[in-house]
Amino acid sequence: MSGSLVAYAVVRDDPPSVYVAEDLDVLQRALALRLVARTPTDRLGRPDRETLRTALLEERWGDAVHAWILHTGIAIDVYTERVLSSEDLPADLIGAQLQFAPLFRDI
Repeated sequence: MSGSLVAYAVVRDDPPSVYVAEDLDVLQRALALRLVARTPTDRLGRPDRETLRTALLEERWGDAVHAWILHTGIAIDVYTERVLSSEDLPADLIGAQLQFAPLFRDI
């Protein structure tokens, strides 16, 4: 496989949102800035606000996101996945690969 890895998160809020980044470190920073830091203060108690602020100011992005999940109850699913390229799925070999797929085994 030749494709690069990406990291993405599904924020299970209403409505859900998706964040995609080049790696897990960038994804954590994006979630910290675009999700955690933008949380209205009236949604959090004072101790929760202080926990989040401290984690953000100390650049502990993963800790900030984890604390945000605990304090808001909004789940975030995080994944890493390889981006497929034409090298991974060459058009001239698809037919040959299909004949060995489970759907075609009884033919």
